[in-house]
Amino acid sequence: MPSALTGAVAPLSLLRPCTLHNPPAPRVSGPQEGSPSLIPRQFHRPRGSPTQAGSWHGFLKAIKKRDTLTQEVRGPERPGTCPEQPEQQCRVGSERSQLGEPHGPGARSRGKPEQGPMPRPQETSSPSLCSLGKRRPGLCSARPGRYLEEQSTGRQPDAQAAVPRCARQGSALPLGAAAERGPSYFSCRQPAPTPAATPARPAADLRPDDVFIAVKTTRKNHGPRLGVLLRTWISRARRQTFIFTDGDDPQLQLQGGDHVVNTNCSAVHTRQALCCKMSVEYDKFIESGRKWFCHVDDDNYVNPEVLLQLLSSFSASQDVYLGRPSLDHPIEAAERAPGGGTVIKFWFATGGAGFCLSRGLALKMSPWAGLGSFMSTAERVRLPDDCTVGYIVEGLLGARLLHSQLFHSHLENLPRLPADAVLQQVTLSYGGPENPYNVVNVAGSFSLQQDPTRFKSVHCLLYPDTDWCPSRKQG
Repeated sequence: MPSALTGAVAPLSLLRPCTLHNPPAPRVSGPQEGSPSLIPRQFHRPRGSPTQAGSWHGFLKAIKKRDTLTQEVRGPERPGTCPEQPEQQCRVGSERSQLGEPHGPGARSRGKPEQGPMPRPQETSSPSLCSLGKRRPGLCSARPGRYLEEQSTGRQPDAQAAVPRCARQGSALPLGAAAERGPSYFSCRQPAPTPAATPARPAADLRPDDVFIAVKTTRKNHGPRLGVLLRTWISRARRQTFIFTDGDDPQLQLQGGDHVVNTNCSAVHTRQALCCKMSVEYDKFIESGRKWFCHVDDDNYVNPEVLLQLLSSFSASQDVYLGRPSLDHPIEAAERAPGGGTVIKFWFATGGAGFCLSRGLALKMSPWAGLGSFMSTAERVRLPDDCTVGYIVEGLLGARLLHSQLFHSHLENLPRLPADAVLQQVTLSYGGPENPYNVVNVAGSFSLQQDPTRFKSVHCLLYPDTDWCPSRKQG
């Protein structure tokens, strides 16, 4: 009997009951041959040879003795408590089964009245991931939504912020409508667990080659308009800059090499043509394997160093959508759907000022943006490219635009930007021939006639060692 008792006692770390995530096993009324999940191996009766240690009464006696030892070592149980290690909650039941320890109502001692399952711990007012959908091993923990917060920041979450945004809003679509939106719709409602948390990376870890800058242009703008960009900021960021156009240009191809992409889209400035180019930009970024996608137009000046500094504040594995809206309110759009559409509201970052997407968010967009599906998604709401990006991010995925005042478009009153802040912006723009005085107020050696965009003046202030800058020539 001492040897049988020793084999029946499970490790003390597994003795505390936790019924939060383990449904009780059916009550057993007597010994069952060949059931290793309920009877330890040493109590099995070998075929054709009875043994004293294999009796059911011996088994019950050993369990009763085990319970007595447990009470002496660990003291009385507190109702509703679980092991100190939350990660053991979802697997403690399976480990007991592998050790042959009975669990569930009435399985501890048949000689005592049935106590019933332990009371559930009090839950917070916010729903946990376990209450939102299927429970998965390693996902359920004592703190609701803990893994989501740790995945993105590595910090202890607060109960409300840890729940997915779509779950907090309580906006659930019918199953059929959700299925039409694609698999990422469900990923917001029931996120898949990750093996480990992903902390935000230090700023020093982000390299210029981690950023994919897409410049959208057209064949007729390959002259002076694109030429200014090639002489200024693109000359400082050639390896991360890709030019997307709609026509062949041998001279431009000679300057940019494989970083010049002919999208073969229409050169007409229409919604369909714009979405066609954005679709190609997205696919090229996914193929590149880079961590950040940033889109700008051919009338934007980009400060690569400030851009890198801004992106370093975030993790590329998080859902990050950075930019500046051109409106002071969310846009409304009607979705085309069989049987009638619905009107949705969402923010979008204007492409005229530029915007950035993290790779983690861009991958979630793939059901509606990848492999040419971006154009069909745009047709669903009949909106241009930048609006469609906002529709996918906010309307379909439930992520949010992070408004940044560091992006600027020609739609703003650019002279109002303080002169001492011009060099700290991510993007700048200009009004063009129809509004030639809508430019940033910056001092420099170039007059407005010599530098109508003010891009050369800005560039010489940022990089005075450029060979064509007046200060370099005078030195």
